[in-house]
Amino acid sequence: MKLIIQIPCLNEEKTLPITLAALPKSIEGIDEIEVLIIDDGSTDKTVETAKMFGVKHIVSLNRNYGLAKAFSVGLSNAIALNADIIVNTDADNQYCSDDIENLIRPIINGNADMVIGERPISNIQHFSPSKKILQKLGSKVMSLVAGVKINDAPSGFRAFSKNAAMKINIFDNYTYTLETIIQANAKGLVIANVPIRVNKEERKSRLISNIFVYIIRSIFTMIRMFIVYRPFRFFAIIASLFLISGIITGARFLCFYFNGNGSGHIQSLILSSILILTGVQTAIIAILSDLFAINRKILEDIQIRLKTNN
Repeated sequence: MKLIIQIPCLNEEKTLPITLAALPKSIEGIDEIEVLIIDDGSTDKTVETAKMFGVKHIVSLNRNYGLAKAFSVGLSNAIALNADIIVNTDADNQYCSDDIENLIRPIINGNADMVIGERPISNIQHFSPSKKILQKLGSKVMSLVAGVKINDAPSGFRAFSKNAAMKINIFDNYTYTLETIIQANAKGLVIANVPIRVNKEERKSRLISNIFVYIIRSIFTMIRMFIVYRPFRFFAIIASLFLISGIITGARFLCFYFNGNGSGHIQSLILSSILILTGVQTAIIAILSDLFAINRKILEDIQIRLKTNN
């Protein structure tokens, strides 16, 4: 069984040596361990540093595309390198590499397709109280949206089986962490949470430089992915709200009408008609979006078969 540890990098010349030195050299149940560096347009000596440490697999992007793109490119290349399990970790040595064995164990045992490393949020000293609260709240919201329990949704320390990696498609340009969770559950992949440890902070996070901007972008990502992978449910909920509101408003008008006061409440009838019509139109959109979703699933199945044949 082959494990590839992929590390997206952007100007990680200083921290990459620490991360590479900490990676495990052998794991029970794993025959090969290889490292894949995805250089996301670094302008320092990140690539030279990786080569100095003997990294054989280095993919250099011609410019900075962002973490989500680097992660996606890493998965594609890891699959091409015949990886059975892929671990994604950060180049800043945030995550304890000794926990990689625990991270991949559920996949080796056949109990999970994707494993998320659960950080001890409450005990991380360099996290502010507000960040700790928002991280936990965000994970609870993510659990509701995705329909599966997630204890640390923003964690980038993750393991994927080959099957899971082949089914994941990243659309977001900002981060992959939330999108992969929604996709995995929507595609019937089993997700597991494994407690992990973290190291001292080597540098400030580049992805979450402003926690409120991160929250807003995360909310949009969750809504977008929910629409993509649960379109019928999303539009059906909206349609139901319009229809129920229209029926209630119409019932109110009828009550006044049968009591002889209908002429003074004609605006309720107009509003009821608009709400019901909007609800019907949204319901039609729900049906059409569900048909498009079926077509997307067929295309994804074709994509998986092409990846398998290649």
